[in-house]
Amino acid sequence: MSSLELIASLLGVIAVWLTVRQNPWCWPIGLGMVSLYAWFFFDARLYSQVLLHSVFAAMQLYGWWAWTRGAAGEHGRPVTGASPREVAIGIACAVLGSLLLGSAMASFTEAAFPWIDATLTAFSLLAQLWMALKRLQCWALWIVVDVLFVAFFSYQGYWLTAGLYALFTGLAVMGLREWRMARVATR
Repeated sequence: MSSLELIASLLGVIAVWLTVRQNPWCWPIGLGMVSLYAWFFFDARLYSQVLLHSVFAAMQLYGWWAWTRGAAGEHGRPVTGASPREVAIGIACAVLGSLLLGSAMASFTEAAFPWIDATLTAFSLLAQLWMALKRLQCWALWIVVDVLFVAFFSYQGYWLTAGLYALFTGLAVMGLREWRMARVATR
């Protein structure tokens, strides 16, 4: 366990907890977390994770903007549900992204686990986009992705990061419950 992994993990817990609470400070704290994890994953040769966390950095900025600008007369963006069409398109894009990124990583890098890493990356990007848009479905997808990340990082011996993703799974369950209540309250 490195100090880099420890600090990134602590920032991650804070950021996800704030996200569950719909606190827009989750975004700048999350920016710190994803920046540190990009560095950590580069050292681990998990290049899809480096790419993921680099894109997450841009999405952190977008999420902060989207959550704080709000619509006229509203305080921030409300929780909404994605339509079945939006879900289908999102999943199709994530599958395609998994195939393209996995192929690129397998062909052009010495990535440790190109296909698994690419798949988790693509579906994480979809979950993060839905989170920035405050789509309720983000939490269900995060639960699935986080459980898979626990196994992925455990297999590699990154126990602190695996533990972080186990905690993220629990926070995602809380997020799903709290955002569902928030959505009902705004109807």
